[in-house]
Amino acid sequence: MRLVTVSGTLLASFSPACNHVERLAWAALACVLGSALLWASAKVQVPFLPVPMTMQTYVVMVLSAACGWRLGAATVLVYLAEGALGLPVFAGTPEKGIGLAYMAGPTGGYLVGFLVAAVVTGRLAELGWSRTWWLTVAAMALGHGVIFLFGVGWLTVLVGFDRAVDVGLTPFIAATFLKTALAGATMPLAWRLLARP
Repeated sequence: MRLVTVSGTLLASFSPACNHVERLAWAALACVLGSALLWASAKVQVPFLPVPMTMQTYVVMVLSAACGWRLGAATVLVYLAEGALGLPVFAGTPEKGIGLAYMAGPTGGYLVGFLVAAVVTGRLAELGWSRTWWLTVAAMALGHGVIFLFGVGWLTVLVGFDRAVDVGLTPFIAATFLKTALAGATMPLAWRLLARP
């Protein structure tokens, strides 16, 4: 499967010309570094109201937009595999549990949403939705919507719809708007600074 060959992505615009083996090595390195960035973003909490926020969904969106859907999804899969194996890569781990037990808990739907959002956001970026502020914001908003769809959907199974919305959506709306706007600024700026003419 081709991971780093989509010409519409930021990463592909400055990836070195290389053979198939070198391309796979480049993709593997990007996955490892991306999963480390996802881990770090899960652990750092930024003071915000009404609840502290992590930058994890921002990282999911920007990584996918920069790398495209294949490499973005592969990176999220590596991150989820690390968590499934018991590494404390998720927010609240190891205090709130680790491994598959944690992934089946209240945040499990959001983790699945990360993967689907990576596909959606990455594909939109391949179609040029990461080069202007408005299109990037639209792509990031769709990606965040996917994450909440899966996250709140799974919470609904566990605690009912009203409670799921109260604890899994409403407290995060303001932070999501901020991260969407920030991602909307990040990608077009990155294109201007990093992409080859």
